[in-house]
Amino acid sequence: MDHRGGKATRTASKAATATSKISAQGVKGLREEPSESPFAPGATRPNSRKCGAVGASGSLLRSSIPGSPERPQVRARGARAKKALLEAEDAVEGQAVPAAKLEPPAAGPPLSRASSRRRGSARAAGEHRPPPEPMEFPSPGPLVSASGAAPGGWNPRAVLDKLRLRRQEISLAAETVNKVVDHLLRGLKSCDSEFKDVGLLRTGSYYEHVKISAPNEFDIMFKLEVSRIQLEEYRNSGAYYFVKFKRNPKGNPLSPFLEGEILSASKMLLKFRKIIKKEIENIEDVVVQRKKRGSPAVTLLIRKPKEISVDITLALELNTSWPASTKNGLPVKDWLGTKVRSSLRQQPFYLVPKHAKEGNGFQASRPLHPQLQLVFSPVYSGLTEETWRLSFSHIEKDILKSHGQSKTCCEINGMKCCRKDCLKLMKYLLEQLKIKFENRKELDKFSSYHVKTAFFHVCTQESQDSHWHTRDLELCFDNCVAYFLQCLKIEHLEHYFIPGFNLFSRDQIDKISKEFLSQEIEYERNNGFPVFHKL
Repeated sequence: MDHRGGKATRTASKAATATSKISAQGVKGLREEPSESPFAPGATRPNSRKCGAVGASGSLLRSSIPGSPERPQVRARGARAKKALLEAEDAVEGQAVPAAKLEPPAAGPPLSRASSRRRGSARAAGEHRPPPEPMEFPSPGPLVSASGAAPGGWNPRAVLDKLRLRRQEISLAAETVNKVVDHLLRGLKSCDSEFKDVGLLRTGSYYEHVKISAPNEFDIMFKLEVSRIQLEEYRNSGAYYFVKFKRNPKGNPLSPFLEGEILSASKMLLKFRKIIKKEIENIEDVVVQRKKRGSPAVTLLIRKPKEISVDITLALELNTSWPASTKNGLPVKDWLGTKVRSSLRQQPFYLVPKHAKEGNGFQASRPLHPQLQLVFSPVYSGLTEETWRLSFSHIEKDILKSHGQSKTCCEINGMKCCRKDCLKLMKYLLEQLKIKFENRKELDKFSSYHVKTAFFHVCTQESQDSHWHTRDLELCFDNCVAYFLQCLKIEHLEHYFIPGFNLFSRDQIDKISKEFLSQEIEYERNNGFPVFHKL
C-alpha cells in the first residue's frame, strides 16, 4: 500500500488504526524461509533453500497469501456516518502510517492485492475505487513458479530440452565411433606386440547418459590386465603411484617397458600411440591429433560424416584390493547402501599413464635414453613420466546408472528424480563459460570431472530420493552450484574416491583461476544464467 505524507485529522486517525489492523492481519500468514544452504561445507549462504518436497512443491509455489483472516466490519448508522467514514478513509490514503505501527517482515514475498483491499460497508456499494498498490518487501531468495520457470527469466527445463541429444544423431555417431574402435582393437590384438591382450572399456559422459549438446566426444579405455605388481605411492599423494613387478620373469610381455624396477608409463604410452597411428593410416577421414601435455589419452579426430573427438586411454587393470588411500572414499553408505559400496569395491581398479604435478609443472624423473629423446616432442625432451594415476571411471558410470536410493528410481514405474538433470546443467554451465572465455587461461585447468565430483558429494549429503523430485529441479541445481562455489572459495574439493587428495589445492589449480571461475558463476547465478541463452 503506497502511503503519502500529510497531517491526520482526529477522524482519519481512527480510520488509520482500523486500516493498520487490517494490514497487520493480511501479513499474518507470511512465513520466513530458511536461508542456510544444506550443502555449503561449514558456511551459511543467503538466497538458498533445501531442495526437496518442502521446497518448490510447498509454500514457495503460492503466489498469494493463503487463508486471509476475517476482516473487521465497520458499521455506521445513517448517511452522515457513512459519508464521514469515507472522508476519513480518503484522508488516510493520503497520509503516511508511522513505521512503529506497521513494520514489514524481515523477509517474505510481496503482499498480494487480495490481502490488502477493503470490502463491505467500508466503501459505498456503488462506488469503485482502484485498489492500492501492494507493499514491497525484501525477497528471501529466488522463487519457483508453478510453470517451472526459474527466477531471472530462465527455465531449466527449456535449457535441458535444447541440450537433449537427438536419437538419430546418437545412433549415427555411435555407429561411426564403434567402427573405428573395433578396427583398432582388432589391430592391437592381431599384431605381435605387448598389447595383444587388451580389452575394451567404454566410459565417459556418453555412456553415463549425461552427455550434453551433441554426441561429438567419446571416451574409450583399452584395458590391459596385469598381475603380481607392487604399488609405491608417489609422495603421499594418494592418487599417483609407481608400478613395480614383484617378480620379473623373462617371459613378461611388459619387460621392454621397464626402467630398472619401475614400469615406465611414458614408454608404454609411446608404443601404444605408435601402434594406434599406424592402424589409423588404414582408416579414411580419421587422424591422430597432437599429444597434449599431461594428457594420458591418444585423441582421434573423425572428420566425416561429422567431426567427432575420441579419447583412447591405455589403462592397467588390477584385480587386487584397492589402495589404502581409498579406504574412507566412496561415501555412499547412506545413499546407495553398505552392500552396494562393498560390491563396488570388489571390482578391479585401473591405473592410467598420468604423471604427477609438482608445483606449476609435472613430475620429472631420470633422463631418457638418447634414442627415445629423438621421438619425443621438444617439450618432453629429457624427461620421463613414470607415474600412474588411479582411475575409477567405471565405478562412476555404475553410480550414475543406479543413482537412486530406491532401486526403482527413474525406472519406468519408479519415481523420477532430477539428479542427472542437475549434473547436465552443471556441466553445461562450465562448458559455456569455457567457450565464453576461450581466449583466457583461467579456466583451462577446470574440467567436467570437477563438476561431477562436486555433484557426487551433494548426492551423498542429500541421499533421499525425495530431495531430488523433478519439480524441485531449480532448487536442487542451485544447491549444486552453491556447493561448487563454496569449494572454490575454500580451495578444497575432496576426491570422491581418495579423500586425502584435494582437486582444488594450489598445486593443482592456482588461486587466481579459482577466484575467476567463482566470480563468473556468481554473476551467472545472480542474473538468471544468461550464458544458458546462448544455445
